[in-house]
Amino acid sequence: MLSGSDILDVIRDPIVQTGALAVIGALVTRIVLRHHPTRRLVGQLAFFAALTALLLYHDIVPYQAGPETASNLQRVFVGLAKAVWWVNGAWSLISIVRVFLIFERQPREGRLLQDLVVGLIYVSALLSVVAYVFDAPVGTLIATSGVFAIILGLALQSTLSDVFSGIALNLSRPYGIGDWLVLGNGIEGRVVETNWRATHLLSGANDLIIVPNSDLAKARLTNLSSPERSHGVTLKVRFLPTTMPSAMAEVMRSVLLSSDAILSVPEPGVLVTALDADSVELELSFRVADLSATGKAKSEIYDLIWRHAKAGGLCLASSAEATVAAPAPAKAEEAPAHRRSTPLRLLDAIALFDALTEDEKEALAATMTRRGFRSGETLVEQDTVMTSLMIVRNGVATDTRLDQGRGTELRRLAPGDFFGEGGLLTGDGEPGTIRALTPVVVYEITQEGLAPLLRDRPTIAEELGTLLARRTATDRHRLELGHGHAAASAPGLAERIRRLFEL
Repeated sequence: MLSGSDILDVIRDPIVQTGALAVIGALVTRIVLRHHPTRRLVGQLAFFAALTALLLYHDIVPYQAGPETASNLQRVFVGLAKAVWWVNGAWSLISIVRVFLIFERQPREGRLLQDLVVGLIYVSALLSVVAYVFDAPVGTLIATSGVFAIILGLALQSTLSDVFSGIALNLSRPYGIGDWLVLGNGIEGRVVETNWRATHLLSGANDLIIVPNSDLAKARLTNLSSPERSHGVTLKVRFLPTTMPSAMAEVMRSVLLSSDAILSVPEPGVLVTALDADSVELELSFRVADLSATGKAKSEIYDLIWRHAKAGGLCLASSAEATVAAPAPAKAEEAPAHRRSTPLRLLDAIALFDALTEDEKEALAATMTRRGFRSGETLVEQDTVMTSLMIVRNGVATDTRLDQGRGTELRRLAPGDFFGEGGLLTGDGEPGTIRALTPVVVYEITQEGLAPLLRDRPTIAEELGTLLARRTATDRHRLELGHGHAAASAPGLAERIRRLFEL
């Protein structure tokens, strides 16, 4: 049976102390703190410092060769202790690299340089063990391995070219994960992964394109997501020369001002780029928040160009490449006598009145009145219950909701847009304050003008209720109202219309 002094001698044995410290350090850092990189780094450095102090206390210097007079058993122990020390030193350096990666918040696919650093740390630790544990000439070993490295390098020339090109791209960082690239050969896509061999691009058609790093390093590429995510867009439009180019440019500025899909900063611009006997060409330039929003913004701008051009009396011209000239527009005196009036054309453009017959539209158009507002003037305040439907004929207005002291722009109103239908048909208040950004002309439909139609044909209430329910659902989605706000149904809205108009 071991006595207390024997147990004390075992505890004091440097082999036992070094082994116990190495086992405890491995258990704590590799198992207990495996999912906590920062704590793992602190624990790794603490155990490495304790191991260094313990070896130096027993006169074991890890970075020096062992004494020649030591016995074989002592040499084995010293060699194991040094190997453990070098391995723990490599783990500590690698932990520092991993924590640095977490703080940098770089994606896993883009860590080519960091993987190279980790590999160099392991190779350095291995060579140090060979030099200070086995007392082998490292220089001779490196010189011998160089021959094999040359042979291996020639065999893997293409692969190594991709690897080092990947390292160079990672160092220069011309792009990152999520950036949209356009290569000189026409290939384009969003970067989804970059590894040792290649960079993966996801095209607009949702196809995966794998480009070798060596090809990418030599290619002429355009990063559409740098230096910032916003993306510039340019559109050209041509009009017949029926008015001054400056007036046309002013109409196009109203187009950009009424768009919800483009950025207001930097300010969009309009330039007159060409003028001849057949047309005036204008260039519209603006920015969108992200490349993915380009298509939506273009569609909205084209729609607004058509609406503002119709409101401003502008006629689109044929493209410069067209071989057949567009027919000349009819002169005012040649226009048919039955040409539709402005109120009728406004009613035709609103889906809310598609259910009306031609005679009903003409009767309603006869009651419409024209109103004008100066730039900056308020058309209607928030929560006001309107008794008229306002249809925008010219100009741009903004609809802004004030909630808890914070203003949120709901939409921009352009020619053909309307407001006040909630108050006119159901008695609801306006969701926001509408203010003119430019001089605005609207046409007004009052309850008194709409009431005779509803009394003559009560079924219009159901039709208007259905259309109004769809518009209300769209507005609620735009406002992002919570679950506590119940959406109105078409039958419910139709019943409210009947009560309001006493049908």
